[in-house]
Amino acid sequence: MTGSMDDMTALRAALTAAEARARAAETRATDAEARAVSAEAQIAHLKHLIARMRQDRFGASSERGRRLLDQLELDLEELETTQAEDASENAAYLAVRATASRNHRGRQPLPADLPRERVVLPAPTQCPCCGGTRLSKLGESITETLEVIPRQFKVIQTVREKFSCRDCESITQPPAPFYPISRGRAGPELLAGILCDKYLQHLPLNRQSDAFAREGIDLDTSTLADWVGACTATLAPLNALIRVHVLAAGRLHADDTTVPVLAKGRTRTGRLWNYVRDNHPFGGTAPPAVWFRYSRDRKGEHPVDHLSGWTGIVQSDAYAGYNALAKPGRQPAPVVSAGCWAHGRRGLFKIAEKDKAPLAIEAVRRIDAIFEAERVINGTPDQHRLAVRQESSAPMVENLFMWMRDTCQRMSSKNPTAQAMNYFLRRPDMFTRFLHDGRICLTNNAAERALRGIALGRKAWLFAGSDRGGERAAAMYSLIVTARLNLVDPKAWLADVLARINDMPNPRLHELLPGHWKTLHQSNNTIKA
Repeated sequence: MTGSMDDMTALRAALTAAEARARAAETRATDAEARAVSAEAQIAHLKHLIARMRQDRFGASSERGRRLLDQLELDLEELETTQAEDASENAAYLAVRATASRNHRGRQPLPADLPRERVVLPAPTQCPCCGGTRLSKLGESITETLEVIPRQFKVIQTVREKFSCRDCESITQPPAPFYPISRGRAGPELLAGILCDKYLQHLPLNRQSDAFAREGIDLDTSTLADWVGACTATLAPLNALIRVHVLAAGRLHADDTTVPVLAKGRTRTGRLWNYVRDNHPFGGTAPPAVWFRYSRDRKGEHPVDHLSGWTGIVQSDAYAGYNALAKPGRQPAPVVSAGCWAHGRRGLFKIAEKDKAPLAIEAVRRIDAIFEAERVINGTPDQHRLAVRQESSAPMVENLFMWMRDTCQRMSSKNPTAQAMNYFLRRPDMFTRFLHDGRICLTNNAAERALRGIALGRKAWLFAGSDRGGERAAAMYSLIVTARLNLVDPKAWLADVLARINDMPNPRLHELLPGHWKTLHQSNNTIKA
């Protein structure tokens, strides 16, 4: 009897413990479900914010905005990583994730042009239910996973056989082929990879040398530097063609950024200037391009020298160094200056965001209405843009300037909002010129976008080694950023150019420019297809 009571007590204790575990599991599942739903909402919100910031072509492009975008992307990465970690630990989360995934776009298939390797799992030899061996195949389920193959190096041996003539005993041999660079025996794919790692991925040569060493290839930094210098010289004719193409435009975007340059025991600040030709906003068909120049300082003499002999419209910020270009009597003619509404908006936006100043908020609201009207006509022919601007934008601009003048008269000149408004009021011609020429853009964002890679690169390579290094960087950025403007893969383009440029006659060198190269390759691929 006592044994039975003990058994009953043990059973009750086990049942109580099981019920407690069930309640705890249910609570954990509920918590996991709540965390999963919350994580899904946070991820969706962050993706929405990032997409808006990436697609906003007319908003403020300040350094703070770029830092905010970087931080949001890091937050998204951290949240998705945490979510994946939870997924592997909690089955309830997986169920919520599967439910939530039905409300989102499905997983996209892996690119069809990637090579496939089939791994067929061993088929059963008998039925697990009845043990029968007469099995017939009904179909198969395929799960695709993306894998990477470590890069491989190879040595290409170019053999030139010698022959002697039995009749005259002369020796003949095929001529040596042209190599991408005169010194060394580096192939075009390798050279293109080194150039893109340095100037596109911002990986200094000493780090590249270390990476090669880890893969068993001994390429010291001095060797890589020799190759980069030789490639710059080989590609110099294309830089000259880019300059000619850019300066053939009637309107240019211009901007500059700092480049720390190593000097004796210290660093000094040089500048990289860029001049962008982009006719796409007004429906132009000429390929976009950007021409970079380096200088040791930011004196106004540099843009005057860069644009010597050129005339047209220069869209820029309010840097005084461009003023000499617009002086009466300049030959062949004064340059027409157009302002950047994004620069003007930026000062007001900072005040509105930080101080919540009502007048700054109202100014930003009015400016954003002008931007909204501009979005509708972006990419249309210049005459259409001009007509729409005269009808819709001109009244808004006129009312904005009248309101700013009236507002500033009632404020102290030292008021931050008044100072931000005076950025517009001191230069009314620059900011209203877009109303009279459909080719002019509302902002100078094209030039700023072309400089963003340099701003990122400064964090990696810290400084240029010398003035020659700055000039070399300007030349390579001209090539790489122009390729990107034309939606061309810089590495594939550089590899093909380095392989062909020494065999290409001078009259046909323009075929190697990214815009022409893209068109020719698309035509060739169409013919092959």
